[in-house]
Amino acid sequence: MKPTLTFETLELPVAELGPESSVPDLMGEKILQNQLTFDLEEGDDIHPGYGRVENSYPYRQFNTYTRTLTMQKVDAAVLENRHLRAVFLPGYGGRLWSLEDKAAGRDLLYTNDVLQFSNLAVRNAWFSGGVEWNISIIGHNPFTTAPLYTARLEEKGVPVLRMYEYEQVRGVCYQMDFWLGEEDKFLNCRFKIINENSDVTPMYWWSNIAVPEYEGGRVVVPAEKAYTLKNMCVYKTDIPVVNGVDVTAYNDIPTSIDYFFDIPEAAPKFIANLDRGGWGLLQRSTGRLVSRKLFCWGNQPASDHWQEFLTQKAGRYEEIQAGLAKTQYGCLSMPPHSEWEWVEQYGPVQLDPALLKETHRRRYEAIEDQLAAEGAVEAMERLLEDTASMARRKARLVRPGSAAGALARQGEASAHLQFRCEDQSGKDWAAFLESGVLHCPDPDQRPDCFLADEASLRQLKATVEGCNRGNWYAHYQLGVRLVQNGEYDAAEKQLLDSLELAENPWAYHALACLEYRRDNAARCAACIEKGAALRREDLSYQKSAFKLLSTAEAWPAMLRLYESLPEGLRANSYLTIHHAIALHRTGRSEEAFALIADPASFVLEDIREGEDLPARLWTEVTAALGQPRPVPYEYNFRAYV
Repeated sequence: MKPTLTFETLELPVAELGPESSVPDLMGEKILQNQLTFDLEEGDDIHPGYGRVENSYPYRQFNTYTRTLTMQKVDAAVLENRHLRAVFLPGYGGRLWSLEDKAAGRDLLYTNDVLQFSNLAVRNAWFSGGVEWNISIIGHNPFTTAPLYTARLEEKGVPVLRMYEYEQVRGVCYQMDFWLGEEDKFLNCRFKIINENSDVTPMYWWSNIAVPEYEGGRVVVPAEKAYTLKNMCVYKTDIPVVNGVDVTAYNDIPTSIDYFFDIPEAAPKFIANLDRGGWGLLQRSTGRLVSRKLFCWGNQPASDHWQEFLTQKAGRYEEIQAGLAKTQYGCLSMPPHSEWEWVEQYGPVQLDPALLKETHRRRYEAIEDQLAAEGAVEAMERLLEDTASMARRKARLVRPGSAAGALARQGEASAHLQFRCEDQSGKDWAAFLESGVLHCPDPDQRPDCFLADEASLRQLKATVEGCNRGNWYAHYQLGVRLVQNGEYDAAEKQLLDSLELAENPWAYHALACLEYRRDNAARCAACIEKGAALRREDLSYQKSAFKLLSTAEAWPAMLRLYESLPEGLRANSYLTIHHAIALHRTGRSEEAFALIADPASFVLEDIREGEDLPARLWTEVTAALGQPRPVPYEYNFRAYV
């Protein structure tokens, strides 16, 4: 058959994602990679901490999803030839959802049977399965659950799927082109990051590939060393055997852990996941993606629980990944006015099953031999060069993405990418950038988008004492920007000016975050309690309020706020568990235990990866009652030990 690109719908059980939070993310989520120490040697240039960010601003959290699944239609883009069928989800970050090897009649990827959201990403909501394309900052792509611009074009009669966006934290465009030639046995993926800024930009990319956890399976990668961690300290070690465990046999790894494989510069760049018969997925790339990674959930009760929490019946998975830098502990420096491009290919590989019983080196040398015989490495480099002109051509837009790219100043290097302001928020901000006059919504209305570029910040500063002097919203937006930039005195003035012009919950929230950053717990609690009183039916606001009150250890205020909420909100698991903590910390441990006594019926929907809140609360409360009990399986999420 000739290769095709079609736009279809899938019917899947999908959880309700809910809208973005009504308030900006000025606090941030716990990111494990941001809390490490390092024991490295000269030459281990992994740039620890470089490019680290504390939150997802200007993006907002998705923190009101549920675990209730309903059958829904999900938009999909499908590339197909006679060898492969690749299904993408443009509405969810462009995720490569499945990749069928038609000859084997099997999926090369781990494809989940549900879209079930959990708190593992920089914006909270994340789901497992397929291949996620992660740009910009540690903690998964800001567009993981958001739509991308989606377009199509043709190259020499072959249909090409293009997805792209403008990423605000780094101020860069990124573009992904996918296609299958008539006889291609590997999916072609061509990536481009465009930095049109005048400054060096910290940059990050990891292709995060979920693959089935095969019984007796193996990961094959051309490396003899890896970076990993123990007791939250990163170090470099020989592989495959680490602490008595062959880490290429992932079934044997006891706890959740990362291994970043240090591939020699001259070696081909690939990683494979093979079943006991030697069949599986091979991911390979041109030289810019220097590293590969294995993430394993491990084999212990908490690890099993996480695997079950993320799916319905799809079973267990591992992640193999490919990245720009040696590890995910830091970014690389992307020069100003530069473009980074590379090709990745995904397809089936078959090794002699007997090789799985031989050495790690023998296995990766066998794949190296296959690549050399096919001339695959050289062919990918030629493909990258031969498609350079295609990557600069305009494509026909199928569906739009965010307004951020249209609001940014677009340069010549990204002129072929079409960005639009289609919603009212984008149009209002475009009018501000043109005229200097910012729209002024009702104070009860949720804020619209937040910006992060220097041009809009300068314009806000220039107009709040002029045409926007009486606009509470302009003072609020400027105050938020100044909080994010660490200019706390100037931020406080703008937020107080906003409140003087119109009492609004949004400025109270920003002031609370400001005082949180100043380590002023009492003032933080006082501000957020005032704001929360104005948004009693806004779940996302209340969750942010409870997070701030918990950080401030303002337990009496939390109790007052919880009792004032509508019954529907009081039933939310996040608010309930924090209410239980407040009860326990104020000497009412019996009441606290009553809220969590039945682990089977109490499910914390958005427990954070690496967090053990239910387990800690259970341990503390049962001890306080003089009846210490083991942590129930349902509350055990401590997969990292």
